[in-house]
Amino acid sequence: MSRKGRKLVVDSLTRSAKHFTKSEVECLVKLFDTLVAKASSQFAGAGFDRTVFRDTLYNAFGMTDDAVLDRVFSTFDKDNTGCITVEEWVEGLAVLLRGTLEEKMKYCFAIYDLNGDGYISKEEMFQMLKHSLLIQPADEEPDEGVKDLVEIALKKMDYDHDGKLSFTDFEKAVRDENLLLEAFGPCLPDIKSSMSFEQKIFRETPK
Repeated sequence: MSRKGRKLVVDSLTRSAKHFTKSEVECLVKLFDTLVAKASSQFAGAGFDRTVFRDTLYNAFGMTDDAVLDRVFSTFDKDNTGCITVEEWVEGLAVLLRGTLEEKMKYCFAIYDLNGDGYISKEEMFQMLKHSLLIQPADEEPDEGVKDLVEIALKKMDYDHDGKLSFTDFEKAVRDENLLLEAFGPCLPDIKSSMSFEQKIFRETPK
C-alpha cells in the first residue's frame, strides 16, 4: 500500500471504526499489511485468507474452536469473498475489542445464526454447543447432554415460546444476564488477552 493510499485508508477507518484513535488504526493497518504478506497470493495483496485469520485469532486471543473461528471469519468477511480486507479487519476488531454491549450482541447473534435467517434454531444451538463443549465420556450419550442444555437455554431465553431465538429474545436475555452473551460458545476474546493484544499492537505508533 502506498503512503498516500495508507493515509486515505487510515482517515476513512478512523471515521468508520469509531472505537479506535487514528494512531491505533495506523497500528492495525500495519499489522494487516504484515498478515497480507503471510497470506496466499490469490488475493493480490487485497487481504488475507481464512487460514491466516484463524492463526491470528488463535495466537492473539487463544481462540481454538474451529467451528466458532469459521463463524467469526464469516462475520468479519461481510462481502463473502473469502478474503478479509483492511476495512473488514479494523471494523471487525473494533467490535471484538471495544464494542458496546449492543454491538457485541449483534455480533454474537450473527455467529450463532448459522444460516442467516434471523433466528437461532434448536439445531443451530445444538451444533454450536456440541463443538464448543468438552463433554467427558460418561454413561450418558454426549449428544443427550447437549440436547438438555439446548432445552435449558430455550426455557431461559425463548420469551415468545416459538422454539427458536429471535434477536429480540437474545437481546432481552443478555440484558437481563450479561453472561448469556456467549451462551452457545466463546466467540469474544477474554479481557486479559484483549488487553495483551492491545498493549502489544498499540505500544508504538508507526511512523
